Amino acid sequence: MGSDAYDVVVIGGGPGGYPAAIRARQLGLSVALVERELLGGICLNWGCIPTKALLRSAEVHHLMQHAGDYGLTASAIGIDLSAIVQRSRKVAKRLNTGVKSLMKKNKVDVYEGAGRLAGPGRVAIDRKGEGALELTARHIILATGARARALPGLEADGELVWTYREAMVPDVLPGRLLVVGSGAIGIEFASFYRDLGSQVTVVEALPRILPVEDEEISALAHKQFVKQGIEIHVGATVASLEKGDGTVTATLKSENGESKTAVFDRVILAVGIVGNVEGLGLENTKVAIDRTHIVTNEWTETGEPGVYAIGDVAGAPWLAHKATHEGVLCAERIAGTAGLHAMKRERIPGCTYCRPQIASVGLTEAAAKAQGRELRVGRFPFVGNGKAIALGETEGLVKTIFDAKTGELLGAHMIGAEVTELVQGFVVAMNLETTEAELMHSIFPHPTLSEMMHESTLEAFGRAIHI
Repeated sequence: MGSDAYDVVVIGGGPGGYPAAIRARQLGLSVALVERELLGGICLNWGCIPTKALLRSAEVHHLMQHAGDYGLTASAIGIDLSAIVQRSRKVAKRLNTGVKSLMKKNKVDVYEGAGRLAGPGRVAIDRKGEGALELTARHIILATGARARALPGLEADGELVWTYREAMVPDVLPGRLLVVGSGAIGIEFASFYRDLGSQVTVVEALPRILPVEDEEISALAHKQFVKQGIEIHVGATVASLEKGDGTVTATLKSENGESKTAVFDRVILAVGIVGNVEGLGLENTKVAIDRTHIVTNEWTETGEPGVYAIGDVAGAPWLAHKATHEGVLCAERIAGTAGLHAMKRERIPGCTYCRPQIASVGLTEAAAKAQGRELRVGRFPFVGNGKAIALGETEGLVKTIFDAKTGELLGAHMIGAEVTELVQGFVVAMNLETTEAELMHSIFPHPTLSEMMHESTLEAFGRAIHI
């Protein structure tokens, strides 16, 4: 076995790992990054980025079908599923190549293989066909991500029953599709396939879809999806899946015990994720695992001195931007950077890129009430916004939640066109500890969708102009 010494070794090159490596190099530390598959991780190669490429194709297809609404004529609108998938893969490959360039630019040594702890300050790398290699490091960052959760009896086979991976590279457009789970992943795929023409059914075990979102936003989303033709069953589970010749018969069970069967061409399982904690050599360390995720403190430190964990493997929220922020924070903590602030999870935005889009940050109305706060809640509908009307996107809502006594912005929840781009305005406001006064006195450009952010704030305090 060879031996190389570094200040920092990062295991995992996803949206948490590679930014951690870059930031550590910027701070003058020697860095190695170990990646067993593809730089950029699941997000870039099999998650965030390629799914957005797919959803863009579906959005364009939807607009073409409604060309007449904009005074245009389009005929013989078709779908080339292979070309849609190829475009998505091309986008992912382009960004993967970009990460490779970033590693080279920042002089990060990249090792291909599966990394694991081999003792204090030691990382062993199992390299396919090239033998093992051992690195030493003063600090080791675990950024190994997560994978799709499997439920007993509902395991994916990659053919009739898909995980997100197979759903991103379909060889056929399912005529009838069952999506199990209504979180961001499930709803995005439901939206994608519905816009391309599939008959989609969504099953959610909890009482409502998109359960982490504000209840009012969830209800509006439910209404819109049903209007689009998506069949939704909440408070229901899939009791069994029976595979036939090219079809799957699903038995759906409601919370009152009633059952029904339906036949589908494909099934997508989107029932959560589990951290990749296996094979990391954690057995003889003080690293603690809570179910399937590594336990850390607010500085990404584990119970083992010199070992850190970031991103999906370190628990919720399972978001790429959370992983990136943790990676940078971790590197700065290791380097002893002054003036650091621990990450505030309540200020992490969440986005779902279905149609209509959904975005949020901060407390839901129910969570804020549960804290015993007196609230001021503002709402402004898309139908009251000039830009939304001009775009033909009048379905949506911007909702803001303030502390009635202090004016603190506690949460913002949005559904409608391009809200995933708008939400960052509220994120910045919350991070600056903005009150309603600053938002009211901010001048929003006209005509823009962002004006609804202003109007929602005004409405919370009885001062809305356009409603």
